[in-house]
Amino acid sequence: MYNEDNPATLTCGVSPMSAELAPMSDPASTSPLEQLLIERIRKGAIELPLLPQVASRILAMVYDPDAEAAKLAALIHQDQALAAHVIRIANSPAYMTRNPVVSLQHAVSMLGMNLMSELAFSASIKGSAFKVPGWDGEVKSLWHYSLASGAYAKEIARMRRFNVESAYLCGLLHGIGRPVVLQTLVALAKEQGSALTQELLHQLLDGYYIQVGLLVADEWGLPPPVVESIGFHADYHYAKTAKQECMTTCLAGRLAKHFLDPEGFDEAAVRDHPIFADLNLYPKDIDALLAHKDKVQAVVEAMPL
Repeated sequence: MYNEDNPATLTCGVSPMSAELAPMSDPASTSPLEQLLIERIRKGAIELPLLPQVASRILAMVYDPDAEAAKLAALIHQDQALAAHVIRIANSPAYMTRNPVVSLQHAVSMLGMNLMSELAFSASIKGSAFKVPGWDGEVKSLWHYSLASGAYAKEIARMRRFNVESAYLCGLLHGIGRPVVLQTLVALAKEQGSALTQELLHQLLDGYYIQVGLLVADEWGLPPPVVESIGFHADYHYAKTAKQECMTTCLAGRLAKHFLDPEGFDEAAVRDHPIFADLNLYPKDIDALLAHKDKVQAVVEAMPL
């Protein structure tokens, strides 16, 4: 389902950083749903999820070296449902400290501002971007993939001494176009009274999630490293200013794919990629990353949809 080996040229024959779609070379061979999807993208008629205001302000704090922990706690506290959810996550096995977390201030002091920012941002977007009624199984898989990618991206960044917070966001959001494509296809299929098969769904998700992800990135005003990771994670050699983030995201996606489907995408398949050499990672480093499976599992379980 998660094809991180897409070439830089997508189904429609355009660069991944472009949301413009080239004319179809053979419309007769394209399914009606795909033609409708292309038309929606061309017209900018894709219904994009809204970025909650709290998430937008948290995102700004992640890249602000002068941001203060007290302001983060106050910001999260403005949304009581989010605040309660963050405290529950902080008390999960993945993050629980020696003593139970009883308040946002306590959570920030125990977990640190960076981790609290990640938890609050992730919890804030999951309800708006990952919601397609009737397709709970698919959406759950997409959400787990995003969380696992973010978790692995952090481990890679620590290993390579890259920016951990930026790596997490790139890993978490590089596939943000997928649930939007899914929602669009479900709506189109319903309008047309046509069937949306698993085979066609996965084909169109793989073919168009980058273009749609870039539309989301523009709508949300995502930071440049995240935007570039959305566009170039599958072909990081084309990255211009955030190549480290794109490489990290590429590998994080492969590890997440193996984590979710170890039989369909086994360890040999994970290792068979030039990304390890490009990141200057050795066999022992690969072993260490693969050994984080239980830790990633705990992170995924801590934030269910």
